[in-house]
Amino acid sequence: MVTLILIFVFSSPYWINFHDKPVEHNPHPTGVVVTPDEKGGFVYQIEASAVTDAGDTALKDQLRQIIEPISGAVLITRVEQVKDHNGHLQSYKVWVTKE
Repeated sequence: MVTLILIFVFSSPYWINFHDKPVEHNPHPTGVVVTPDEKGGFVYQIEASAVTDAGDTALKDQLRQIIEPISGAVLITRVEQVKDHNGHLQSYKVWVTKE
């Protein structure tokens, strides 16, 4: 009986199409790049399209909402805009420390 089960398990993928494919996994819908900081913190680079252009506190709240599902509770210490050669905003660099 065990032999028949093993034959079925190992030979069935050749005859039966199970239509199984790996699921594409995107952990966060925005592009977030995390790099360590020389002071023991982290630098998150977040695409500018992920946040709306609002006031300073609203911007920090939006950035925190993007970062906290990835790393947990954090304290934002510094935010810097990254622009291309034409002056268009590309992303934000956010320096954080764990709370």
